[in-house]
Amino acid sequence: MSRHHQQRILLFAPLAIVATLVLAWVVPPRSPSPWPGVAAPAEAAATTPTTAAPAGPTEPPATTPAPPPAQLQAPALPTGKGMWIWMPDQAEGGDVNAIVARAQATGLTHLYVRTGSSVDGFYAAPFLDALLPVAHAGGLKIIGWDFPYFSDIGADISRAVAAISYTTPTGDRLDGFSPDIETRFEGVWLSPENALLYGVGLRGAVGPSYPLIATVPRPSPARQADYPYTEVTASFDAIAPMVYWIDTPPDEDAAQAVDFLAAFGKPVYPIGQAYDGSLDGGPPGTPTGDEIGAFMNTSAAHGAKGVSFWSWQHASDAMWSAIASGPAVGVG
Repeated sequence: MSRHHQQRILLFAPLAIVATLVLAWVVPPRSPSPWPGVAAPAEAAATTPTTAAPAGPTEPPATTPAPPPAQLQAPALPTGKGMWIWMPDQAEGGDVNAIVARAQATGLTHLYVRTGSSVDGFYAAPFLDALLPVAHAGGLKIIGWDFPYFSDIGADISRAVAAISYTTPTGDRLDGFSPDIETRFEGVWLSPENALLYGVGLRGAVGPSYPLIATVPRPSPARQADYPYTEVTASFDAIAPMVYWIDTPPDEDAAQAVDFLAAFGKPVYPIGQAYDGSLDGGPPGTPTGDEIGAFMNTSAAHGAKGVSFWSWQHASDAMWSAIASGPAVGVG
């Protein structure tokens, strides 16, 4: 600032002070009220009698502590032994009372029930109407499963949500949901991007507390090289690998699958083989009781939170007996 400007400020400053004092005496201060019909502070002071506050320190106003943040409910995942139902009419002839009775006699805690696919849509409402109230009354959890092809991911998500939100006339709903995410060999448009898009979209639609289990192929060394396990499982609460040993030792396959997938930090629920291996190109014959037992015991020893078997319609009486004799994996 120049010396000339400083001198002008010093000259006019006293005049500005005098003008301010005069205006204050002629026109009292007035703050317009921002709310119609409510007196401004000066008006209120002029019309409302006041009482002088006693001298002394002023206490801070009382405050109400903010409520604690809401706790998210942990997904209610199953434990113990389960079985997969593909075609209801081939599971005890579709008799839901017989299905529940056999499940209880075998010591099952949960059933996976197919609800639809990209080809068939959501079609399971009539069977769910019959099964869910009886199963829930018998203490069984029912998890819906679906086969998405990822050719229309939006439709795959909408179909899953339709199954998850479906409510029977008795008010019963599914206890969880598990998409069977297969490989390109089965016709699925599988890629890391598609898998992530599906998982994120489904989780966003059902919320953080709804139990979602990703069903995936067994993570053999060869499958690890071409299956995007990270992206497939990212939005899910648990992982269910299909451990169909066919002609390899079931205990080794179960241990390898559980150990590999446990690194993702999610509970693992191996699915065992309860069908004739020749259907997958292996030697003919169904698994022995010893093989069933080895699969279950090894899964439990390596920290699995539950096991299940594919599938109800393929299992022989001997396999049902072996499953009944096995441990309650993940319980306790």
